Amino acid sequence: MANLLRKKSVSKLLGESQSKTLTKTLGAFDLTMLGIGAIIGTGVLVLTGLVAARDAGPAVIFSFMIAAIVCGFAALCYAEVASTLPVSGSVYTYSYATIGEFIAHLMGWTLLSVYVVTTAAVAGGWTGYFNNLVSGFGLEIPAELLKIPSQGGIVNLPAVVITLVLTWLLSRGTKESKRVNNIMVLIKIGIVILFIAVGAFYVQPENWTPFAPYGISGIFAGGAAVFFAFLGFDALATSAEEVKNPQRDLTIGIIASLVICTIIYVVVCLVMTGMVSYKELDVPKAMAYVLEVV
Repeated sequence: MANLLRKKSVSKLLGESQSKTLTKTLGAFDLTMLGIGAIIGTGVLVLTGLVAARDAGPAVIFSFMIAAIVCGFAALCYAEVASTLPVSGSVYTYSYATIGEFIAHLMGWTLLSVYVVTTAAVAGGWTGYFNNLVSGFGLEIPAELLKIPSQGGIVNLPAVVITLVLTWLLSRGTKESKRVNNIMVLIKIGIVILFIAVGAFYVQPENWTPFAPYGISGIFAGGAAVFFAFLGFDALATSAEEVKNPQRDLTIGIIASLVICTIIYVVVCLVMTGMVSYKELDVPKAMAYVLEVV
């Protein structure tokens, strides 16, 4: 029993981190970009439309705000602990230092499972947009290569390919991967801003009525659903050993990325539900759908 509750001291963890050869290349800007890149994905591309149609209607903006507030408390905890204990491992390491070995192992496997599931979900959501993109150039991917066996297909090939490519990129090192990530995040933000700018001209205020068709319960149900859209800020804690000034930069990166993503989600939801009726957004690629409709 004593072994299950055995802890590893903070001084020992810090000592082990100093003996490693990880290069400290990440600054506040890099961490913010990393956080935005980790957070914005399936949430804005898929969940906004589905939650608006099924749970909250145009009041989905409040669902995102509720989820953001809840995540904000967790983000503050991550920022505090990560800056105090700037080592790799995230919640695994924090649990090891404060609770014990058994809980640390549970948290480690839980974290690994979360990353596997969310990666699969995001890769699967990306497939729909990729297929829509290549279709515009007259290229058709066989349906069997766009679905997993449980959905009647053979393999979701685009999802597998993009996952392998990104895995290879990450294996190249932080310095190389952060450059690509920063570029991709800037492109991602640019596309979202373009969507907002173009969509704003097609907003019809009557589409916001009724604003909360499913009531308060729908808003909170939507909040639970879109909580998934904010997952990712915790990934910054795993990069603590590669941060130049963890006490300062980790806090800025975690909080800034969460705030920026919340603003983006809320504005996108307002524009999207203003362009078409929320009832029409029950589709897996809502952003592309509303642009096609208008």
